[in-house]
Amino acid sequence: MLDVTGGGLPKAPGVGYKPQHFPAIIADAGAVRWLEIHAENYMGQGGRPLAQLRHLAERFPISVHGVGLSIGGEGALDPEHLARLAHLCGWLQPASFSEHLAWSTHEGAFLNDLLPLPYTAATLARVVSHIDQVQTALGRQMLLENPSTYLAFAETEMDEIDFLTEIARRSGCGLLLDVNNVHVACTNRGADPVAYIERFPLHLVDEIHLGGHAEDLGDHGMPLLIDAHGQEVADPVWALYARTIARGGAKPTLIEWDNDVPDWPVLEAEAGRAAAVLEPVA
Repeated sequence: MLDVTGGGLPKAPGVGYKPQHFPAIIADAGAVRWLEIHAENYMGQGGRPLAQLRHLAERFPISVHGVGLSIGGEGALDPEHLARLAHLCGWLQPASFSEHLAWSTHEGAFLNDLLPLPYTAATLARVVSHIDQVQTALGRQMLLENPSTYLAFAETEMDEIDFLTEIARRSGCGLLLDVNNVHVACTNRGADPVAYIERFPLHLVDEIHLGGHAEDLGDHGMPLLIDAHGQEVADPVWALYARTIARGGAKPTLIEWDNDVPDWPVLEAEAGRAAAVLEPVA
């Protein structure tokens, strides 16, 4: 039997589910032991997507990952969106639910992006209040994901790790550690990703994400990494992941590949690479 976290996901590789992979997953999932869906894709009332999801949920633990709650937004959470999310989690009973430390709404408009926040006392209080609302509505603990960032706010009062740790302490939420986001954010800001991982409270982490990023140059010729989720996980991210697992032990690990999605064997091979890191310490 697979060892599981408190959230119910196996300490093994999972992948972000894409409908074109449904036949291959049913035939032979290979190294993949669990699946993640984006909540907003499954808030409808029926049809093939929900039928396939119900079938998959009979065979795999499912993680629900939200992208539209706007946990860090200045305004109130959208009650209709939260109700649809609660309905989805109610019938699906996923092994885990997570969202981003970000905002994506303003004055009733939805922005198709996950935007960063200043790390201040006021922001902290707002995020904790929103997480409390989500956890009460869902009747379960949620996980909060560290962001990929490209700049730092002048008004920031604390660093990201202290900010996330305090959110978890006040709200009781868990953390989702996106190792690619760590590499992207630290590279873009000229910080050390290894030092970040060494300080991160891994005992609060119930899930890890790995994804590909695009490389570019900024205005001053410095490296600029974009969290694009459109290619294989880069070697420096694999190295950082191995260090994370060596320090914190095996964790459920998701391969994210949302753009230019490859054929199933390519995605499954990435999951197999994660399994090779996890198995010696599981």
